[in-house]
Amino acid sequence: MSANSPLALLDRDRVRELFDLRGAYLVQTGGDYRGDPYPVWHRLRDEAEVHPGVVHELTGYDRPAVFAGLPIPERPHFSAFSFAACDAAYRNPEVFASSPTPVDPNDGDLRTQNSMISMGGAQHRRYRSLVQPSFMPANAGWWIEHWIEDTVQHLIDGFADQGRAELNVDFCAAIPVLTITSSFGVPVSQALEIRAALRQPQVLIDLLRPIVADRRRTPRDDLISVLVEAELPDEDGTAQRLTDAEIYSFALLLLTAGSGTTWKQMGITLTALLQRPEVLDAVREDRSLLRPAIDETLRWLPTDPMFARYVMRDIDFHGVHLPAGAVLHLCIGSANRDPARWENPDEYDITRRSRPSFAFGSGAHACLGMHVARAEMTTGIAALLDRLPNLRLDPDAEPPAFIGMYERGATEIHVRFG
Repeated sequence: MSANSPLALLDRDRVRELFDLRGAYLVQTGGDYRGDPYPVWHRLRDEAEVHPGVVHELTGYDRPAVFAGLPIPERPHFSAFSFAACDAAYRNPEVFASSPTPVDPNDGDLRTQNSMISMGGAQHRRYRSLVQPSFMPANAGWWIEHWIEDTVQHLIDGFADQGRAELNVDFCAAIPVLTITSSFGVPVSQALEIRAALRQPQVLIDLLRPIVADRRRTPRDDLISVLVEAELPDEDGTAQRLTDAEIYSFALLLLTAGSGTTWKQMGITLTALLQRPEVLDAVREDRSLLRPAIDETLRWLPTDPMFARYVMRDIDFHGVHLPAGAVLHLCIGSANRDPARWENPDEYDITRRSRPSFAFGSGAHACLGMHVARAEMTTGIAALLDRLPNLRLDPDAEPPAFIGMYERGATEIHVRFG
């Protein structure tokens, strides 16, 4: 990498520390799980669509694991494994809520669960409407031209003349975190500090406070400026600007989702293609196949295979009685391979008829950044195919493997080219 490149300031050892599923930073979500959960999930789904218990325990992972603050010991937990059950829960947000209590980003509790992702009803619609235009497909080019393309090319510059590289951490992990932090106006030298601050909200506030203040004085063409200029309508229709706390809440959510999922999904896609050279060759020759290759990976192995909803009233649900106060875990990994919806669901087949999966959620809470995520993956993988001839797995290195329970991804992807 050229010393003049802004990415020369990126601490690669720190990237590996923050983005290794097996490391201390991510092991709490079951990052050390090395098994294949899908045979167990198939058996569970065949036995019943909904089971008492939490996904990792039902899968046979016997260590503590958490996801979004769950499980909560005092609440009864259930897990849904069929497409039909997950779909029914997504379609009934009044019974299956994303938060058991009202959410208010202004109450001083800066955490992902106290942000838009946990809001419901009119409150969620109002907040989402503020930023949704920036994440629509028509604005994918804004992201690509401003941040994604330059980041991808600079990263490839760093290893293009070496004949070999590690793509999962050194490439895939760097793209989303640099895209999101750059859209905040954060310099590369502070990008990883921002990522590490996900568990230290006050550090995140301290890093963002001067940027927010500057954008209030002088807006620019970036995401923080979009937020400071956005107007949130009250229930009576009166428009108000977002508070600093609300902006920090948005930033935390976008950083958590943007830098925490896309890199793993890109690594899964690259691994799936590299393990199937004939499919990789087909995508190289016909780039229109790249989008279905990515979408098939999202179905076949979503990086976040479980989400959860709180049961707000007693309900009989797909053969099980769910009491009010319970938590229903939606095992979308299992749902995405339900043979009732997909033929030969365990096969990675980029030619299969496209049908929506749950990789980006569903309903009102469908992933806000899905189009940016697809833009990052498409731009990154296409650039690798453009610039690295004869891209292939390194036969002298340990092949990548899929690991993780609640955050699934690939281990190191060592490749050769040229």
